[in-house]
Amino acid sequence: MWPRLYPHPENLPRLLFADRDGRIYDHPYLLAMGLSGYDVVLPQEEDFIPLPIGSALYVLPDRHPVGFDPEREVPVVLRENPFAPQEPAFAVAGYLAPAHTQLYLAPYVEARPDLPPLPLFSYASVGWHKGRFWAAAFRSDFDHRQEVRFFDEARIARAAQEMLKRFAENRFVRHLVENCVKRYRCPAARNFVLKRFEAPAPCSPSCNARCLGCLSAQPQDGPHIAQERIAFVPKAEEIAEALVPHLKGAKRAMVSFGQGCEGEPLLQAKLIEKAIKLLRAGTSRGTINLNTNASLPEEIGRLRRAGLDSIRVSLSSARDFYYHAYFNPRGYNFSQVKESIKQMKKMGGFVSLNLFVFPGLTDEQDEFEALCEVVSLGVDFIQLRNHAIDPIWYLKKIGFKSTGKCLGIKNLVKKLSRAFPRLCFGYFNPPLR
Repeated sequence: MWPRLYPHPENLPRLLFADRDGRIYDHPYLLAMGLSGYDVVLPQEEDFIPLPIGSALYVLPDRHPVGFDPEREVPVVLRENPFAPQEPAFAVAGYLAPAHTQLYLAPYVEARPDLPPLPLFSYASVGWHKGRFWAAAFRSDFDHRQEVRFFDEARIARAAQEMLKRFAENRFVRHLVENCVKRYRCPAARNFVLKRFEAPAPCSPSCNARCLGCLSAQPQDGPHIAQERIAFVPKAEEIAEALVPHLKGAKRAMVSFGQGCEGEPLLQAKLIEKAIKLLRAGTSRGTINLNTNASLPEEIGRLRRAGLDSIRVSLSSARDFYYHAYFNPRGYNFSQVKESIKQMKKMGGFVSLNLFVFPGLTDEQDEFEALCEVVSLGVDFIQLRNHAIDPIWYLKKIGFKSTGKCLGIKNLVKKLSRAFPRLCFGYFNPPLR
């Protein structure tokens, strides 16, 4: 009889693995497992959802998957392809569509030492069950602004060309169209040319942090960057010329300074201050937001006085040691980040946390207690964003040591909701106007 300790194997997804040519298989009997910190666990039935439309499956090179053997009731490292003996089996992970948050990561064992880190994507646990792919995740936001079914490629191409024609001399628009839309297919930039929702406003080529998972700048031995950083500082007039019409006409209009294709926007605070004033001179409609590391409280105050509505503060951990190990700040520390939150709230602004969800770290009891201290400063909203980073490489780089007391991601959200009844959760920046 199957022990009550585990769900029945017929109700759980089977392990996915890939061959050296990238073909993906489901294992005959091994079950999909999840990574929580350094621990490998068997997820429950309710932890899985059908792999969301717009997600992707990634093969993890030179990394063997870990599955659960239901007969022996033990984890098993799958080193060989059972359908082609002596051929290697590689791990498979899911990159989740926007608005979905991972509950477990894809577990793997490195085939050899000193592997280069995986590219900067998130790596959720996935499996195969009843004729479809499943992911250990949940939908954390029902906003549809970045769903693939609402992006028509032909329409985007026409809109992009029209935007270039309309703003022929505007370098800011050219960057958004040529790089963000056409080269990187950025959902926010695509929404900009489609004149809807949240438009990006990158403006800072420099940064005062050296984040392990920076998407636009890495040392030679670091992960591959996801996109190149903006190489110039646009003029405030260029930003306003492009974004005043967006704020005036877009549905649920927003503009956000601070993007993955730039450094820290607070280093361009004077420019952004001028741009905000021009935006507000053009219209009172829409939300003006800043995605930031919140390193410079005095600049937060400057921008709030100019008309900034909200800030989103990036947070890998609410514990000082892990925060500094990830961000590697230059000229600031975590106490100044907290001061920025207090400053924004003191001036009546809206504060979100851009919480990098990493199962096994984010949901530790100690992390929950530290996070409560940050939320108590007046945080209004938490965005549950999957941490886009090589899991094992990341844990090693920050010197992670598990306390062994994990709440689970869903339970973490429940406990925060109980502790802070007015706190809201989601995935995207919420429009305020």
